[in-house]
Amino acid sequence: MPNRINTKFGLDCVQRFLFLLFAISSLSFLFSSCSVNRRLKKADKKYEIGEYFAASDMYKKLQNSVSKKDKKKKAEVAFKLGECYRLTNNDTKALRAYSNVVKWNPENDTAYLRCAEMQRALGRYGEASKSYARFLKKNPESRLALAGKMACDSALFWKKNPTRYVVKFASGFNSKRNSDFSPSFMGSGESLVFTSNRDSKLSKKNSAITGQPNNNIYFTKKNAEGKWDDLSLMEGEFNTINDEGTPFCSLDGKKFFFTRCRYVKGSNLGAEIYLSKRSGGQWSEPKKIEIFKDSSITVAHPALSVDGKYLYFVSDAENGQGGKDLWRCEIKGDDFGMAENLGSQINTEGDEMFPSFDSRGNLYFSSDGHVGFGGLDIFKAVCDTSGNWTVENMKAPINSSADDFGITFENGQIQRGFFSSNRNQKKGFDKIWSFELPEVLFSVEGKIMDQNNESITDAVIKIIGNKGTNVKLKARKDGTYRINLKKDEDYVILATARGFLNMSNKFTTSQLNNSKVFQQDFQLISLRKPVQMENIFYEFGKWELTEESKKSLSGLVKLLNDNPNITIEISAHTDSRGTEGFNLELSQKRAQSVVDFLIQSDIEKERLTPKGYGKSTPVVVTKQLARKHNFLRENDILNEKLYNHLTEAQKEIVDQINRRTEFKVLTTTYNLF
Repeated sequence: MPNRINTKFGLDCVQRFLFLLFAISSLSFLFSSCSVNRRLKKADKKYEIGEYFAASDMYKKLQNSVSKKDKKKKAEVAFKLGECYRLTNNDTKALRAYSNVVKWNPENDTAYLRCAEMQRALGRYGEASKSYARFLKKNPESRLALAGKMACDSALFWKKNPTRYVVKFASGFNSKRNSDFSPSFMGSGESLVFTSNRDSKLSKKNSAITGQPNNNIYFTKKNAEGKWDDLSLMEGEFNTINDEGTPFCSLDGKKFFFTRCRYVKGSNLGAEIYLSKRSGGQWSEPKKIEIFKDSSITVAHPALSVDGKYLYFVSDAENGQGGKDLWRCEIKGDDFGMAENLGSQINTEGDEMFPSFDSRGNLYFSSDGHVGFGGLDIFKAVCDTSGNWTVENMKAPINSSADDFGITFENGQIQRGFFSSNRNQKKGFDKIWSFELPEVLFSVEGKIMDQNNESITDAVIKIIGNKGTNVKLKARKDGTYRINLKKDEDYVILATARGFLNMSNKFTTSQLNNSKVFQQDFQLISLRKPVQMENIFYEFGKWELTEESKKSLSGLVKLLNDNPNITIEISAHTDSRGTEGFNLELSQKRAQSVVDFLIQSDIEKERLTPKGYGKSTPVVVTKQLARKHNFLRENDILNEKLYNHLTEAQKEIVDQINRRTEFKVLTTTYNLF
């Protein structure tokens, strides 16, 4: 009995102890949960006012504080952390955060879309395609996801087939450890303004939005050597303790627009466009432009149309297509008309930003909603007379899987200028890059030689095009020449020289998109010497031409057509084997076979004379033959006397040399009289 009492007493103690532990644990969880919620609200407040860098630090610390059992909240924190990283251009960390969302809450479709966007921005197109497919299962109508999935295939093709643009890092005015972006030419193009967060006395502390110093507007101009020099803060009242950037100057150099983001602690004032005017050599105090009646609506990234009639800008105002859109308003003196959204041909569910124009009036902008490499890509938009836009990705090398934006064009016929990109930047800093589209140039060049590869010193080149080109040029003394050509023209080129047969060729510059130098060498044939025809073969002891021989004779057909007033003798020769009578008959039949082929190729019979020489005319060794065969000397005659002193291998070579078909010019006045 005492034992049972003691046992019961012991059990009561254990139960009380466990209850106490549970109560403490519950209270601890309750206090912890309250603490997490309180901290989450503070982080959310930072996020809501756009202080993404500050919010990311708070969300990151919260991750480990949320209980693993509360999967929904862990996913919520991870998603918001991912958004902060995405909005501050940290794609790698953003992808890691979104992947955690998928792990904690697989039903969050948006997380798959964000994963796809970050994978594409990192150039991981195969993974991105799968993530887009997962999102599209439940959201098949998403224009953003459909464009993204299509882009995964397009991007790989564009990388392998880049455009003619030449892109280089603009080291002249990029800083080492800061961002530099949104360049814009001023006036004649000898000056440039751009945005930078490089160290300045105005930036006393880093931005809670980006974690970097606030941006300011910088100015640079070309020196006498054409290099960008004299880099400094823009003069005037443009730079303050606030964030300023994306400058734009009118073509006449009298109006200066830029974006300012005013900072008031605890508030999100958004972005505003300011305008300054130049008078008396100075810029006026910048004034805020009132575009929307609601002053809380963000407007940014100003750009004037080439005719100066419209101000284009970016806004997240209502009644857009989603995200940030491109808008415009008509300029009426000192006033600005009603804002007009550019519509769904330009704007998407994603973001469209950084508008600009080239000298032809074509619109350029950056978007992450159209089909592109990932992140922001630069697009060209052309508007027809009906107001319809045709939008085209600028492709590689202008675009990359990183953010590419803020393009500006130098005035002139050649397309060149600068743009911004954070490609190849480990810390995601934006940098300025130069670009140029080289002119498409065509030319033809070559050398005119004789059959011994010696230069012909008095050769003449004539070139005729089907669109009016008619050029006659004497070649240089070394036989070389070069002639510039036009695009989309068909050409015939003719080489002539006294004592030689004419030779011609055809080529075209039509349907060529890249510059090209056509190489046209000519080996003219002497009127006074027999010419051996290469690759003319017969079966052993026979006279029928092989198929390979017929192909080689096409060159002789062309030569006869280029020189319609000549008559020729076709001569065939054999080696020293066999009787003289047999060789004469065989060589005559072989010469006739060549003549028959030429007649079938529409060469007049009267211009052709077949002649078989058998073994009566052995070859006289030329300089070229002596170089090729070291047992032969120049001017040796490959006759029976020489033949008897050779090895069997050497005899075989001599026989091959003596077995030949030649032609020589008989007259040059056929059909002239």
